[in-house]
Amino acid sequence: MTTLTQAVTAIMMLLTAATAGAQEAVQMRKLQMAAYAMMDAYVDPVPGDTLVEAAIEAMLGKLDPHSTYMNADEVKRFEEQMSGKFYGIGITFNMLADTAVVIQTLPGSPAEEAGLLAGDKIIAVDSTALTGRRMDAGGVTSLIRGAEGSTVRLTVVRRGLDSPTDFDVRRGKVDVKSVDVATMLAPSTGYVRINNFGATTADEFVAAASDLAHRGMESLIIDLRGNGGGYLGSAVDIISEFIGRGKVVVSTVGRGGERRDITARAGGRLRSPRVVVLVDDFTASAAEILSGNIQDYDRGLVIGRRTFGKGLVQNVLDLPDGSMIRLTTSRYYLPSGRLIQKPYKAGHSDDYANELLDRYRHGEMFAADSIDFPDSLRYTTLRLGRTVYGGGGVMPDIFVPLDTTRYNSLHRELVARGCLNRAVLTWLDTRRGQIAAGYDSERDFIDRFTDDGTLMQALTDDARAAGITPDSTLLAEARPLLALQLKGLAARDLWTTAAYVIITAPLDAVLQKALAVLRDGTYEEILGTKR
Repeated sequence: MTTLTQAVTAIMMLLTAATAGAQEAVQMRKLQMAAYAMMDAYVDPVPGDTLVEAAIEAMLGKLDPHSTYMNADEVKRFEEQMSGKFYGIGITFNMLADTAVVIQTLPGSPAEEAGLLAGDKIIAVDSTALTGRRMDAGGVTSLIRGAEGSTVRLTVVRRGLDSPTDFDVRRGKVDVKSVDVATMLAPSTGYVRINNFGATTADEFVAAASDLAHRGMESLIIDLRGNGGGYLGSAVDIISEFIGRGKVVVSTVGRGGERRDITARAGGRLRSPRVVVLVDDFTASAAEILSGNIQDYDRGLVIGRRTFGKGLVQNVLDLPDGSMIRLTTSRYYLPSGRLIQKPYKAGHSDDYANELLDRYRHGEMFAADSIDFPDSLRYTTLRLGRTVYGGGGVMPDIFVPLDTTRYNSLHRELVARGCLNRAVLTWLDTRRGQIAAGYDSERDFIDRFTDDGTLMQALTDDARAAGITPDSTLLAEARPLLALQLKGLAARDLWTTAAYVIITAPLDAVLQKALAVLRDGTYEEILGTKR
């Protein structure tokens, strides 16, 4: 099968050879003449690449919302993200004012080998000083990343050293995990969070699930909230672990109406655990295929809020300068036959982008019965014949409303202004080693740590520095929730993101609902025990 790039090249050759009266050839000639006239005769010089990119983007703007153009730099960043690898030094950091504070060095990374430590403050990258520049995390990242084998000099302030120290770090390949949390939330309940579907996601997921199985997992919660999708093949490989080989995972239908079935591959290693998938309105594309398959085959339950609704498939057209077009070439259908692409009008991208805000305005986030699907969008699951719907995302089996009452106005402002993260960084700055040494393990910290008042004081100090005067009544009301979040952030910075998930789980209504459904018999009531 030819690629989209090969197909377009063939079409261009045919158009070039077409008779002068062919409509397609006339339109192509028209476009060429207009571009040439602007580049050659316009009163001011106009760069050709500027005109061409504007023309491509304008043409794509007349199509569906997911046909897009990416310039060469954007393509490079996209490919790094999806490959799970990039060339850098292997640190995670947070910005504290105009300083990058190292949170973790990845095991075996160039940063670890060079001697960087958690708590180090990076004040300059090569000859570029960070202090006084108000550079964001993205700007610092772009300075640190570079060609494989090249060297970056970091100027670091470290507690206990009298003066800044330079570290020359040789950039290397850094693996980025798309399965960023895998842990046990209860004695027999595992939890895995997938933040996107990249080239290595399926392998990461299988490894995580295998580890959890050895730790006694009988039920698995897969968190796809905020997962915008990625490589379809990775989602298919994961689905194959839950359903029988050869079963249809997704069908695509293109311009000519030809149907292509993509089926489950070898796998089947997760046929026994009970499964719950967590979704929200930012769960999209490949993540919807995974959650939709679990639902269609009655293999598990989907809990949360209606997913985004992206059922369009893009193929890549590589352009000569390294840029690309992601062009919609087909629609995909779930095993039940439903299309989950939400409605759109070609060329009306603003309306499409505002659809999630419309859900909020219409009350959908707060009540499932505010969603009214016509009977024409009704489908049934493949084993139990339960009702599911197409036409706009995956509707969860169990709806969990958005709770806007749990957090008071002070709490929301502290979070919005970044006070919690900064407070934890400030607090850890003087006691990181002391705290880490005071606990045998991450689990020990989770079980035993209690704020002696200094962590909450760091938060109130940061709030005042940010221009917020905490109302004593509102602060007392918010204190229990703030304490959990602060403890979770401290555990994340000292150990892993999994520690944050475990500590803050009581604040997560969707996760709590999943745990309850697995605990109280609701799972069996809906799906039965026979698969």
